[in-house]
Amino acid sequence: MKKKLCLSNRDKKFAGVCGGIAEFFDIDATLVRIFWALLTLMSSIIPGIILYLICWAIMPMPDDYKDMR
Repeated sequence: MKKKLCLSNRDKKFAGVCGGIAEFFDIDATLVRIFWALLTLMSSIIPGIILYLICWAIMPMPDDYKDMR
C-alpha cells in the first residue's frame, strides 16, 4: 500500500501536521516538532506559522483516505 501524507490522529499536539509528517517519514514526531520550531524561529517566526497553517488546511484527515477505497 502506498503511503499517504495526512494529518495524524494518533500523535497530535495542535493540528496533527508534525505528527503526520513524522508518520509519513517514519521518524519521531518530537524531532519533527523541534525542527519545525527551529525553522520557524530562524525564519522570523511569521513564515513558519503561515506554512504550518497552510499544511493544516491542505493535508487531508486520515479518514478521508478510507472513503476513497
